[in-house]
This record gives sequence, structure tokens and C-alpha cells, in this order.
Amino acid sequence: MSDGRRGSVKPDTNGTYYLVVDITPPGVRPRRQTRRRGFKTKKAAQAELTRILGSLAEQTYVAPKNQTVGEFLNVTWLPAVEHTIRRSTFESYTRNVRLHIAGRPIGGRKLQAVEGSHLNALYALLLAGDDDHRALGRRSVYYIHTIMHRAFRDAVRWKAIVRNPADDADPPKSQKPEMQTWNATEVRAFLAGATEHRLYGAFALLLSTGMRRGELLGLKWADIDFDGACLHIRRALITVDARRKDSPGMAWSEPKTEKGRRTVALDPASVRALREHRKRQAAEKLALGAGYSDEDLVFCAVGGGPLHPKTFSYHWDHTVKRLKLPRLTVHGARHTWATLALRAGISPRIVQERIGHANVAITLGTYSHVDLQMQADAAAKVSALVSGAES
Repeated sequence: MSDGRRGSVKPDTNGTYYLVVDITPPGVRPRRQTRRRGFKTKKAAQAELTRILGSLAEQTYVAPKNQTVGEFLNVTWLPAVEHTIRRSTFESYTRNVRLHIAGRPIGGRKLQAVEGSHLNALYALLLAGDDDHRALGRRSVYYIHTIMHRAFRDAVRWKAIVRNPADDADPPKSQKPEMQTWNATEVRAFLAGATEHRLYGAFALLLSTGMRRGELLGLKWADIDFDGACLHIRRALITVDARRKDSPGMAWSEPKTEKGRRTVALDPASVRALREHRKRQAAEKLALGAGYSDEDLVFCAVGGGPLHPKTFSYHWDHTVKRLKLPRLTVHGARHTWATLALRAGISPRIVQERIGHANVAITLGTYSHVDLQMQADAAAKVSALVSGAES
């Protein structure tokens, strides 16, 4: 297939061959050509010329560029996608590019020269670690693969490369870690032992709603409806890549999904915990006087400003350790509520809406261990009905 463009192969002075090909269609001015050098044989140069002419005719030709993978990611891709994704997602992409991609050998490789084997080499490096980098888990490396796949996919759309090299890569299989949760007895023990902590209200709300950490720290008192016994989730506090001394390392973000913006009903114990927390906060505000920065935050730092998510996790972890309970992360508290709810017979649809999953399939997939138990219970009940009908 040809659209009239022409090219030729010629011998070079150093014994190799080079090709010259018209980039512009016949009759278009100014005329533009491209040259490729360094072919060891005339046959190899002719094969490349044929490939270029074919891609020009099919409008899949990509002009050669010297941009490296690191330059493409930092200069072209990240700025382009920043305003199309959630702030937390952008921060995650930026951090992973900086820590695990741009500074590795693949970061200095020409974008148009990347192949699946180069990505496989990157994944092997990340899994192995070295003196300067800790080894990453398979799940983390797979996430980096998804970042690279999206970046290269966009590069194809923008005609910077011909095809996505990540399609030819073999990332490690992503394995979900075993889910850690507490049982009801452990939840009671934690709440009983944490009543004097200034963040007790946050701990109680976390375990009674299944909220995400960022959603909890994003709450304002204006979001709490005491009369209606509910709260409204409208935003989240996230961690960001703090590389400057004056950077707070956190920012406000939209909820994780469309379903994340939601109203959550509160039980009487949670309402009481919030009322007690408000009294405690009022006392802190009075003690600090003019030094208190009132941002209407429900759970905040002592001075009234946002409480860094990592600081909140520190207080949670320290309390769990002090009470000698099985280790459970803040996110594990979310899993705990959902697991207890499903085991109590709460509809998966209600659980999905309460914790803010995008759809019920995600909920059932995440808590498949509970779903299997529910199936077993259902099987036993149906069996009992059948046995009773037959007797």
C-alpha cells in the first residue's frame, strides 16, 4: 500500500547504509524528509524503508524523537493528566514515577526504543531491591505496571510511539494480602480502652461507619446532622508528596468514587461519641484562645488545623499496641465494620452504599470470604427447608 511518497536507500561513507524518505505527501510544500542511518546491510535498510512508507500510508507513522521515558513522564504525561484524575491519584502517580521509574535505567531510555523486555527488567529490579532501594512487593510492582501501561497508552494516542510496550511485558501477578479484621469482642476491647484518648470520637466513628481515613479527617461540623443522626461525606484529606520544607504534605480531595459522596446514618453510640468529642474540642479551643485556628474540622490537630493522616494512623497504631490487641491498620477498621455487617446479615447493597464502594460487585469481591460464609448459611437454610418439606 502506497500513497505516492518515495524513499531511497544509499551507501554511507563508513560502509553502512542509510535511507531517505519523504514525510510530506506528493505536492505538499514545504517538502520534508527523514533520514535513518547505521544499517549494516542494504536489505535491512530497504526493510525499514518499506515499513516507514507503509506506516505513512496508514497514518500510523511516528516521527523519531530523542525524548526519554523520564522526560515524557515528568514533562509531558503528568502535567497532561493532572486535571483529569483525582488529586490523590495524581500524587500517587507522581511519587511512583519519582521513586521507582525516572531514576532507574528505563528512565533514561528513549521513549520510542522501549520494549516489553525493558519493562520486565524494571520489574525485576523493583522486586529485588538493592543497597539504595528497598524491595517492593508484587502488588506494588503491579501497580507501577498499571501506571506505565496508562502512560504508554496515552503516548500511543498522542502519536509519540507506535504501540504500547507494556502490552508485551509480564508484570508479577498481583496478590491481595490476607485481610486482617477484628471480631466484635476485640472492637469492644479497643473502644473500652481508648475512651480517654482525644481522638476517641474518631476511633469510634471509624469502627461504626467503615469510613475511609481521609473521609473521616475531612469532616466538618457542618457535615454532622445531630437531629437526623447522620453525617455527609463531601471531601477527603489526603497525603501528598511533600518534598519542600514548608509543604504540609496533605491536601483536600474529592471522595474516591462518585458513590463516595454520600450520607451515612449514625447509631446512638456514635452520636454520643461525637457530642462528647465536641465538648472536648471546645475545651481545647478555650484553652488556646487566639492561638486556635478554627476551620470547623471535626477531627483536627490540637491547634485546630487539619490532622495529618499519618499522624492519625500513628495514634491509632499506638493505641492498638498499648491495649495489646491484634495488629490492625486504620484501613483494617474499615474492613472490620464491613465484615461484621455482612456476617450480621446486612444486605451487601446496604454495606456497599454505606462504605462508598462504586458498586456492589466490588463489595462482594472484596469480602468474598464473608460471601462464602453467607452462601454456606443459605445452603444450610434451604437444605433445612427441603428436609422439613420432605418429612
